[in-house]
Formats: sequence, C-alpha cells, structure tokens
Amino acid sequence: MSTIEERSTPKPHQDGTQQNAASEQLSERVRSLRLPRQGAGGGSSGRRVAWVLCLLFAGSTAVLGYMLVVQQMDSALAESGLAASDSSSASASTPAASVASSGGFALESKGYIIPAHQILISPKVSGMVLQLHIVEGQRVAAGDVLAEIEDIDYRADRDRAKAMLESAKHNLDELERGSRPEEIAQARAELAETEAQLVELTADHKRSAELLSKHVLSQEEYDSVLSQYHAMQRRVQRFESALKLTEEGPRIERINVARAQVRQVEAELAKAQWRLDNCIIRAPISGTILRKNAEEGNIVNPIAFNGSYSLCEMADLSDLEVDLTIQERDIRKIFKGQKCKVRAEAFLDRVYEGHVSRLMPIADRAKGAIPVRVKVRVPAEEEGVYLKPEMGALVSFLSGQQEGKDSKPGTQK
Repeated sequence: MSTIEERSTPKPHQDGTQQNAASEQLSERVRSLRLPRQGAGGGSSGRRVAWVLCLLFAGSTAVLGYMLVVQQMDSALAESGLAASDSSSASASTPAASVASSGGFALESKGYIIPAHQILISPKVSGMVLQLHIVEGQRVAAGDVLAEIEDIDYRADRDRAKAMLESAKHNLDELERGSRPEEIAQARAELAETEAQLVELTADHKRSAELLSKHVLSQEEYDSVLSQYHAMQRRVQRFESALKLTEEGPRIERINVARAQVRQVEAELAKAQWRLDNCIIRAPISGTILRKNAEEGNIVNPIAFNGSYSLCEMADLSDLEVDLTIQERDIRKIFKGQKCKVRAEAFLDRVYEGHVSRLMPIADRAKGAIPVRVKVRVPAEEEGVYLKPEMGALVSFLSGQQEGKDSKPGTQK
C-alpha cells in the first residue's frame, strides 16, 4: 500500500516544470496571433480611410433625408391643390387659372393643332416640272399658278383632236344638206340617156325577131341583140333608183352615224384640252404653303404613285382645329358646341376662344379614348404667326357652357 501511494502523489519539482512548459506554449500562441507592427505612414493612411467612410455615410444620410422631405412636401402640395380645386377658393397666377376661377373647367386636356382642311397639291398629268412657284410659308390666293409641267405632247394631242372634229363636222354637214341640184340634174341626164338607148335597142330587138322568124337572121345574132336589150333595161332601172336616192338624200342612219362620230371626236378634244390645261397647276384655295415636295426638273407621274404624290401641301391657317383624345371615363363631360379655352404650349400667355366642333363617331380601342376636335378662333392679324400645325396645345373645356348660349350637356338637342 505504501508503494502505490508513493507513485500516485506527484513531486513538487515536477509540478513546477509542467506549469512553466504550459505557460511558454500559451505565450507562443498569443504572439503568433498578434498583428505585425506598422510604421507611422501606415497608421495615417488607415485614419484617412476611416474619415472618408464617415464622410460618405454622412452624405448618403443627408441625401436620403432631403429626398424624404421633398417627397413629403410634394404630397402636401398635391393634397392642398386638390382641396383648392374642389372648393374653388384658391386664386391662380396664370391666365388659364384666372379663366378657371371665373368660368370653371370641366376638363383640361392636351392635343395638337391641325388644319381643318389640309390639301395635297398633286398634278393630274405626268411630265417634267418646268417651273415651280412654291415657297414654304408663302401665302397664295385661289387660282394662283403654283407649277407648270411640260405640255408638248398634250398640245399635239389637242391639235390632232381639233382637226378630226373639223373633218367629222364637214361629213355630217354634207349628209344633212342632202344632194345638190347639180347632182340631181346629172342623175336625170344619165337616166334620159339610158332610156334613149333602150328605145333604139327595143327597135333592134323587134327587127331581129322578125328576121329570125323568116330565117334571115341566125339564132346567134338574135341572142346577142336580145342580151343587149335586157342589159339596157337593167341599166335604166339602176339609173331610176339612183335618181330617186339622189332626190331623197342620204339615209337617216348614215346621218346618225356621222353625228355619233362628231360627238366622239368632241369628247376626245375635251379630254385633250383638259390634259393640256392641267399642265398649269393652280392653288385650289387661299392658304399657306406648308411643305414643298418637288423641285424644277423632277418627273412627276401620278399613275405610278397612285395619286399620293404631291408637289406641295397647303392649308388655310385661319381655319384651325385641335385634335384631342378624351378618355372614355371623361367623355361625359364633353358635348358638341362646348366652349373652350385654347393655349399653345409655346405661348401659354395667349388664350384663344374655341368650341367643340365634333366628337368622332368611333373610339380608339388601344387608348380607351374618343377623338374630339375643337375649332379655334384665330384673329386675322395672327394667322400663321403663333398657332402652327402640329404644335402642342392645352384645351380647357368650360363646364356647362355652349357656343352661343349657356347650357348643360343634358339639355343639348
């Protein structure tokens, strides 16, 4: 028992050695986990990075805070504007707002200014453009010459049709007048001559018959005399018929044919003259040249372009409309004749009077809207100055006001 106790109890000098070894191992592990020492330059760069990160964090925080404040202010302004429009108590600084406060707007929408009637000036005949009197923005009157097309072929066709008409008229005149007295006299003389010859041949035929019966004349000689006698009888009949036709004149059928030929040639002459006249292109209405599509020397052929080719485009800028598309949910606020205030986006300080001219009969399925046209009153001195086609315009529809009188949409007939 004493031996076992001695082995299990450690000695004092052995415990101290083991503790020293464990402490040394722990110290080595701690030293291995330490970061390497940096010089003075490394410490300053670390501090700069820390300051940059702090500045970035502060800036981003400020921007987010500013955006949040702006959003809150916008929502507050929108709510206040909505409340003001509902109560109609807020005063406006723009011309449209002053009009709204006086009359009240049922709806405001944006559209585009268009001419009520825009015309494509297209040639009716083909050829080369010799002269072109077209300038963009030029004001022209109805009937002014805009262009001239080469007319050599068309002039020749017109002259040939004139000659054919003269020939057909002379032929008709000859048939309608009938036979001349000289022609009738000539036919009678020819008939008288054949009748005299027939008398002589009749006598010869009688003598030949008597001689044949006495066997003095041969049968062959008698047949020759008989043949001449019958031929002269037929000739007399032919001249009698000719005299009758000469005295009666031409047949009515031939006269009708000649008259039809005259009408046919007259139609050809009218067509040739129409082509020649269309070599000079004139303005159909008074208006302004919007766009030029050709130059001198161009070859134009309306047939090749199916009538879509044009030398220029023109319109009357005193007759303008605004093309709008009103959503279906708002169309109940719009009615024909409704008064409007129109302002071009380029000149918001200029307000023009207008009215709803028509609501289109078909809606736009893709937009869920109905096209509407608003007629604009343009003063004569401002024609083409401020309002131009394809410009954007703002239209304010006055609630319950109709052109010429005040009425509600429900009372409109």
